Formats: sequence, C-alpha cells, structure tokens
Amino acid sequence: MADANNPPKGECSQCWYHAYASKQAHEGLKWNQDCAACVDHKDNGCPDSMIVGGR
Repeated sequence: MADANNPPKGECSQCWYHAYASKQAHEGLKWNQDCAACVDHKDNGCPDSMIVGGR
C-alpha cells in the first residue's frame, strides 16, 4: 500500500493524502458530504506549491 504521507515526485501532497488516508482526511464529513478541498482541486487543479518536486 502507498504511504499517504510520502507522495512521489509530481503528485499533489494533499490529493495523495486524501486518496490514501481517506478515512482520516474525511473523518469529519457526513456520508454524503463532499470534501471542499478535494472538490477545489478537482475543479481548479492543484496549486504548484503542493506538487512534490514542482511541475
């Protein structure tokens, strides 16, 4: 299994964590509630500052 806290180069650290530690990242959400951070990255892309090793 991938390490949620150690994304590979070129990956967004937030998206990686939310994908591989989903229960912890989304524990405060109700069963049908979207994660605002995930939706933001899906709609607007990942900021360059969150890409491991830059773009």
